[in-house]
Amino acid sequence: MQFHKYDVLIVGAGGAGMRAAIEAGQRARTAVLTKLYPTRSHTGAAQGGMCAALANVEEDNWEWHTFDTVKGGDYLTDQDAAEIMAKEAIDAVLDLEKMGLPFNRTQEGKIDQRRFGGHTRDHGKAAVRRSCYAADRTGHMILQTLYQNCVKHGIEFYNEFYVLDVVLSDTENGQVATGAIAYELATGEIHVFQAKSIVFATGGFGKVFKTTSNAHTLTGDGMGIYYRKGLPLEDMEFYQFHPTGLAGLGILLTEGARGEGAILRNKDGERFMERYAPTIKDLAPRDIVARSMVLEVLEGRGAGPDADYVYLDCTHLGAEVLESKLPDITEFARTYLGIDPVTEPVPVYPTAHYAMGGIPTTVRGEALRDNENVIPGLYAAGEVACVSVHGSNRLGTNSLLDINVFGKRAGIAAAEYASTVDHVDLPDEPAAMVQGMVDTLRSAEGSERVVEIRTELQRTMDANAAVYRTEDTLKRALHDVQALKERYGRVGVQDKGKRYNTDLLEAVELGFLLDLAECLVNAALARKESRGGHAREDYPDRDDTNFMRHSMSYKVLPDGNTGPDPDAPLGLTGFLSDIRLDYKPVVFTRYEPMERKY
Repeated sequence: MQFHKYDVLIVGAGGAGMRAAIEAGQRARTAVLTKLYPTRSHTGAAQGGMCAALANVEEDNWEWHTFDTVKGGDYLTDQDAAEIMAKEAIDAVLDLEKMGLPFNRTQEGKIDQRRFGGHTRDHGKAAVRRSCYAADRTGHMILQTLYQNCVKHGIEFYNEFYVLDVVLSDTENGQVATGAIAYELATGEIHVFQAKSIVFATGGFGKVFKTTSNAHTLTGDGMGIYYRKGLPLEDMEFYQFHPTGLAGLGILLTEGARGEGAILRNKDGERFMERYAPTIKDLAPRDIVARSMVLEVLEGRGAGPDADYVYLDCTHLGAEVLESKLPDITEFARTYLGIDPVTEPVPVYPTAHYAMGGIPTTVRGEALRDNENVIPGLYAAGEVACVSVHGSNRLGTNSLLDINVFGKRAGIAAAEYASTVDHVDLPDEPAAMVQGMVDTLRSAEGSERVVEIRTELQRTMDANAAVYRTEDTLKRALHDVQALKERYGRVGVQDKGKRYNTDLLEAVELGFLLDLAECLVNAALARKESRGGHAREDYPDRDDTNFMRHSMSYKVLPDGNTGPDPDAPLGLTGFLSDIRLDYKPVVFTRYEPMERKY
């Protein structure tokens, strides 16, 4: 077992992690632990752009951006966080430009901007060009740019190190974060990292679903580690389905295509979004577009042999626009479906895309242990975190903005905290839990297989907890997830080796996925309304009286620790006995809830 000592640890090397590392690394001795080589992180899959009210192409301002973010989030957005993000968006884009990111340009040489779903001028009057982009490879460009700048600043990377636990030490002032335990993929060795502050930037958990735009590695490790400590996860019921995944595959086609003028059509060639969002049509927020597409299919207007998808029509855009501004998605359609978007409409259907929920944080990235109190030394940013800047539905391009604004803030805050404290001693045998888990799984001879349990988990989540939900489907999903958790206790790992044992690590990741699926379904059952990415057919209306609040899911630990307020209701009667739901208020500043029309 190896020991390492740093001031700041960053867990995850996507956009949020590396943006945090650039800030922390200039202020304190910093290391980045990542399960992937940094430039393979999932930020690289983001296509369409990063929004900021630069007003390079047409009139715009940060207040309109704030309003769109709040309205897009169906008023569950914490408005103080939305204001910060919209204000700091301009500097965030300019920072990346100065780092060398090759944005598309206008004829005058300014950063070009295009329309994106839910982004409007004059508080909803018309779509606005706010998304700064690099063709349809914006996330890839951000990832490369941030990595090059991390190298420039001498940030130390530990690549293919799976962080499996965070160490919290007891002090006279309560628990503080003091380290992380990681498994080195190349050797199978356990490493203990001691630090003054830790930033989680581990991304989402899209692999709980079968049809997803998420990579195989997005298994919710950071959220799962946090949750297993008896700490809360916020708003786990809200999961976004991107409208335009390649039908049957889930591979993403950027919203930037609709920003450039692509149109959604049903089997009859009708531009159906004119019926659902008459003002901005195909550029409505993603939750509205995804539900509209599903309704078209359910009502018999779906296309294809099984009438189970709709079309994204790019044919009128012309080859020049598709090849210059949307080259990747053009190639995806040709490669995976054998369809040329220049001459044919592309079959699309919603795909699981983004978790609005996660580790609750302050606007400085500080991780919360309850509704009010932070865990000193522990931070989170990016999709793993819930600040909550996206509310119940994230607007397109706000994710790349989120990772840069709040990644930067978390990195600065973590380094500043590290400069004010000394290292706190680690507990005795800090890696005992991880070593025990790894040894138990490696030696497991059970008859159950990881791939079979994961496949069944994804199947039930797709069928019962996706775009539309009801009490019956959610109960079915909950029953299935609990049964799969019981089977997981009998899982066997076939590879007994130590070097590059991905069989073992997929078993660990499956445990996190099962926990997070349980959280999602439990919180969704309790939220008896429809809001943003959470659509209940049996409760179709938004209920501001009872549910204008964030959900907080706590795991009840074996020692009885249930987090704050032990008198709060425990789970849902007859279902989960080890999840306790609590709630916290939404932060309002200037925008009162109103009807959400587009």
